[in-house]
Amino acid sequence: MIEALASVRHVVLDMDGTIYKGSTLFPWTLEFLEDLRHAGIGHTFLTNNTSHSKSDYVERLRAMGIPANEGEIYTAADATLDYLRRRLPGARRIALLGTPSLRGQFEGEGFAVDFDAPDAVVVGFDTTLDYARLCRAAWWISRGLPYIATHPDLVCPTDEPTVLVDCGAICAALNAATGRTPVVLGKPDPAILQGIARKHGLAMDAIAMVGDRLYTDVVLAQRAGAVSVLVLSGEATRKDATALSPPPDVVLSHVGELGGTFRRKPLP
Repeated sequence: MIEALASVRHVVLDMDGTIYKGSTLFPWTLEFLEDLRHAGIGHTFLTNNTSHSKSDYVERLRAMGIPANEGEIYTAADATLDYLRRRLPGARRIALLGTPSLRGQFEGEGFAVDFDAPDAVVVGFDTTLDYARLCRAAWWISRGLPYIATHPDLVCPTDEPTVLVDCGAICAALNAATGRTPVVLGKPDPAILQGIARKHGLAMDAIAMVGDRLYTDVVLAQRAGAVSVLVLSGEATRKDATALSPPPDVVLSHVGELGGTFRRKPLP
C-alpha cells in the first residue's frame, strides 16, 4: 500500500460515500483532511453532479464542518468547459439543458445560452427540465451540432422516496429521438482528472483518486494513469474489488485509514 502511494502529492476525493453519506459527515473525515495538510498533500473534491454550483458545494461542506473553498471543488461542468475551450474553441453559443446555477457557470465563463442559433448542445443534470427546451435541444442535435453530456450518470443517489433522473437518462431520450449519442465527460472519462492535473501542474502518478465506486472512481483512475484508492464506506464491497480486473491499487475501509498512511509517510 505504501509503495502505491509513494509519489502521491494530491488526493482527488469523491464526496458522497467517501467523505460523507447523504447529509452525515463520516467521523474520520476531518482528521483525514488534517492528516493531508500535515503531510503537505493537496486535495480536490470531485463530483459528477452538475445541478449545483461550486458555491453550493462549499456551503454544504462548510455546514458539515469542512473549511472548503471553490478552488478545491472540481465538477463535471469544469471538465465540460475545459473540453469546449480545447476541442471546440469556436463554440460560444450553447443550447444548454441545465439548472440556473449551471447556466450561470457557463455565462460566467463567457458562453451564451442560446436555443435559436447555438454552436453546440450541452446536457447536464437538469432538475428544471421542461419539454420545450428538451425538444429544441433534440432539433439541434438532429441537425448535427456537437452534442456533449457533462457526465454519464443515469440517476442521482438519494435517500428520498423518488428516482432522480440524471444526465445520462435525459440523454437516453435525446439519443432515441435523434439517433445520435453524445461525447460523454465526467467520471470515468480521464479528461476530468487530466484537467485537475493541469490545474495543479502535476504528473498523473502524483494523483490518487479516492472513491467508493468501481465503475466511476476506480475506472477513472485506471484510465487516467492515477493511483486508484477504493474505500468501502459507500457502494462497493471488498468482494467487488477482488472481482475487478485489474483491481484497485489500494483498498481501505475508509479514508481515515488513508490519513493514517500519510501520517506514517515521510515528507519529501
